[in-house]
Amino acid sequence: LLKCAEKAFGVGRIPYPLLMIDTGHNFPEVTAYRDQRAKELGAELIVRSVEDSMKRGTVRLAHPGESRNAHQSVTLLEAIEEFRFDALIGGARRDEEKARAKERIFSHRDSFGQWQPKDQRPELWTLFNTRLATGEHFRVFPISNWTELDVWQYIERENVGLPSIYYTHKREVVERRGLLV
Repeated sequence: LLKCAEKAFGVGRIPYPLLMIDTGHNFPEVTAYRDQRAKELGAELIVRSVEDSMKRGTVRLAHPGESRNAHQSVTLLEAIEEFRFDALIGGARRDEEKARAKERIFSHRDSFGQWQPKDQRPELWTLFNTRLATGEHFRVFPISNWTELDVWQYIERENVGLPSIYYTHKREVVERRGLLV
């Protein structure tokens, strides 16, 4: 998506900030690449962490080994409120999980940040109803109709750089709940 924004607006001209919700489980290569690309593009980068939400008490893990991924939505909603975002652009695709199959490109969220399938607006002929009430927002998924293959073909065609971790190299393996990850 960052490459799409770069092509649409140009270096130093992306008219919205980049937002990352950090679970604390990101590989250093990924966060270093994120920081490098934001700097190269002259883009404003906002990072909010699940760890900070835990310190505030808005996120509580059931046990220390619990994944933080399920809790990042709390941190996201806090960032939406803090910065008063009307829309967030994300890279979710419908083929990733069943729940996203009904999601629209412009996914309306209520004032609690909830997705209500019956409240989704029709997107006939790729026309989008972007009206919002106070406190509501959109999550916009411009590549929701793409498959994983489409993404990799775009990366190849546009020569999109990737963090080094996407390439073969030795990395630490840890055991979590009897699984090696």
